[in-house]
Amino acid sequence: MRTVIKGGTVVTASDTYTADVLIDDEQIAAIGQNLAGDMTIDANGMYVIPGGIDVHTHLDMPFGGTTSSDNFFTGHQAAAFGGTTTHIDFAIQGKGMSLKETLDAWHGRARGKAVIDYGFHIAITDLNEAVMEELPYCIDYGTTSVKLFMAYKGALMVDDETLFRAMQQAAKHGFLICVHAENGDAIDVLIRQALEAGHTEPKYHALTRPPELEAEATYRAIRLSEVAGSPLYVVHLTNAGALEAVQLARGRGAPIYAETCVQYFFFTKDDLDRPGFEGAKWVCSPPYREVSDQQALWKGVADNSLQVISTDHCPFWYEGGIDGRPAGKELGKGNFAKIPNGCPGIEDRMKVLYTAGVRGGKFSINRWVELCCTNPARLFGMYPKKGVIAPGSDADIVIWNPEATATISAATQHMTTDYNLYEGMEVVGLPQMVFSRGRLLVDGDTWKGEAGSGVFVHRKPFKV
Repeated sequence: MRTVIKGGTVVTASDTYTADVLIDDEQIAAIGQNLAGDMTIDANGMYVIPGGIDVHTHLDMPFGGTTSSDNFFTGHQAAAFGGTTTHIDFAIQGKGMSLKETLDAWHGRARGKAVIDYGFHIAITDLNEAVMEELPYCIDYGTTSVKLFMAYKGALMVDDETLFRAMQQAAKHGFLICVHAENGDAIDVLIRQALEAGHTEPKYHALTRPPELEAEATYRAIRLSEVAGSPLYVVHLTNAGALEAVQLARGRGAPIYAETCVQYFFFTKDDLDRPGFEGAKWVCSPPYREVSDQQALWKGVADNSLQVISTDHCPFWYEGGIDGRPAGKELGKGNFAKIPNGCPGIEDRMKVLYTAGVRGGKFSINRWVELCCTNPARLFGMYPKKGVIAPGSDADIVIWNPEATATISAATQHMTTDYNLYEGMEVVGLPQMVFSRGRLLVDGDTWKGEAGSGVFVHRKPFKV
């Protein structure tokens, strides 16, 4: 069936214009005037944008004795209601597992549940010689990005030798290294010292992970990548010092890219000091910083020092372990180091950034599309299949109502958790209809998607 989205304002990373968009099966067949099809959707007064792409999520992820609370159906449903039609999740290698075994395990998590399209980064935690030799095959697996952790000592962290050798492989074979940049050795010392002093409250999660240790690790990872000759993507950058390291490297012409996450624009470390145990809701890594860092991030996304805004969606119950729920944030009562790290956000990213970013005058609507749709597709090997409204591209399309309003609340969200960081926030601008490869997933407040209809995106090798 051929569907025409008629009379809307098409918005891409570079252009804004009025046109009809013709969908034929799973792809965009044409863009023009007076197009005809079997079904017509009136988009007058609406924006027609590419589906959002969130390249940093953790669905159904084991962590700290529990599992993140959204799976590949509930997380996808929430994403679609927020205007996101593709995401890249982290397939985390277990001890002794090959990369192929790791990916097979995560494909199993998605099988029969996926509704939007998805890809995987491989998060390597055990880079032995066999795995080092397997790294070039990531290209064949369609998973052309690899993440290494410079934090979480004793669990996920790798040393500099391992990181550097992986970068050398990336430079040789055309995949992208992603890093979680914090100095895990120093953080481990600070955590032990805090606990020994009897400091157990959630706020100490932030106080034991100071911004200087993120800045140092970011600078170190960049310099290692320059020596190795590999591109580098810094995930969830939070503060002015780390941003400065990226800016200096990009000024040298180095292929260094970085994302921040939407929540870092809105919260500070003071949120972890809310009364009682409430601050545990805001525990994620790296932690929230200062208002001055928020200002630096807004400037960074406006001037292209930062290329992507993701979510690091990793939800846990605030009150878990009841009514069939897996354990949640309560695991850290009496010991901040045991609070599951992560926050929900996949449903809120596009509307919060449209409200605060576009309507708030922080950046243009084209930059919004670039940060949330086009740049993620370009950097992670999905463009022009995804991330753009163009003939031949997948019909991942959001009809965006710029004047629709809503109040964000855990009571009405689709994410599987019992709180929302943005509780009570008024947003202006919402998805009206959401299509994934031409399939209507969301129509206003109505769910139209079917479990199992999302597919794995076999991504192309990294290209600057």
